[in-house]
Amino acid sequence: MPQSLSLVEARRVALQAQQFGGRPGAPRTVPTLTSTVRRLGLLQMDSVNVLVRAHYLPLFSRGGPYSVELLNRAAYDSRALFEYWGHEASLIPVEWQPLFRWRMQQARDGKGTWSFLRCYASGHEDLIAAVLTQIRERGPLAAGDLASGGRSSGGWWGWSQGKQIMEWLFWSGQVTTALRRNFERLYDLTERVLPPEVTAAATPPREDAQRSLMKIAAAALGVATLRDLRDYFRLPAVDGAQRLKELVEEGALVPVTVEGWKQVAYVPGRVRVPRAIESTALLSPFDSLIWERQRTERLFDFHYRIEIYTPAHKRQHGYYVLPLLWNERLAARVDLKSDRQRLRLQVRGGSVEQGIKVKQVVEPLAQQLHSMAQWLGLEGFEVTSRRGELLKALRQVRIT
Repeated sequence: MPQSLSLVEARRVALQAQQFGGRPGAPRTVPTLTSTVRRLGLLQMDSVNVLVRAHYLPLFSRGGPYSVELLNRAAYDSRALFEYWGHEASLIPVEWQPLFRWRMQQARDGKGTWSFLRCYASGHEDLIAAVLTQIRERGPLAAGDLASGGRSSGGWWGWSQGKQIMEWLFWSGQVTTALRRNFERLYDLTERVLPPEVTAAATPPREDAQRSLMKIAAAALGVATLRDLRDYFRLPAVDGAQRLKELVEEGALVPVTVEGWKQVAYVPGRVRVPRAIESTALLSPFDSLIWERQRTERLFDFHYRIEIYTPAHKRQHGYYVLPLLWNERLAARVDLKSDRQRLRLQVRGGSVEQGIKVKQVVEPLAQQLHSMAQWLGLEGFEVTSRRGELLKALRQVRIT
């Protein structure tokens, strides 16, 4: 067991853990898809659809083109996955639902959820009962389907009272997502949606559940600091520190030093350092390889921030920018948009990182863009900006 890792070794361990070492191939069945998600721990969801919904991208990045309907079936037909707050809104293997019941109980106790939802833990009992009765009698409902659910006040978070109650019930585990309608969540009673063997499973103590989540995170990350480990499933800081201490004491996690890292890192009890990683992939801004931005900088020397909410004139790289993983480097970034009317994948911006030559990555990048366009049902990609050496070179590439 190594007591220290070079930065290159740490990258290889992390990439292998995130399923980039020897691509698993595109999933063809629900079990193979679920197996990949299980190794990753979860898929983060996000409502932005300028390219494609965020939870569809990680499987493409690791295995290439696959049917997104397969992921939909895994989540909403076979119930191999379920929606809950993992790392933000996430799709999670359904057998791990008991590991999140401590978080559900927190919500019932008026803790661990958004402040504007906490009032439903100790008030509005009649309204909550009325919403549950409607769901019980009418089946899966969107917030807008509720009778007397109230009106939205507009904006991203201007939820109606009905929507607030639905979300608190979701957070507290009393309802879950039955299906999606144009990405709108339809809620139903948890016991009617999840497999009976899951709802009947014993609820582990909070400490045991959190240790299990930390071990899942450690396996998915490969090498990680305390912050990285607890952030994966958004564990509270005090709990994460205590669970880490316990896991080290039992030998489940082993401390190591990583070249250039100020913090101690941890690896699962057994870790193999690959000789090399060969992989080319475009990564979602919400990909689990890069979502902890400080770790991304420590591991890849890659400063990355999503600029969706940044005013256009202040953006450095673009609205929806995907890093390009090229072998063991985050070597470039491109700003992408699906033009669904013209059936084109637009490349609206892009650049290579310091130390990377355009000629090294332009053809691998073009192949990824071509593959992504086909996967999205588009007829090809087009470069819509003339700025920068990378974009000029992309214009010249011909895919055969």
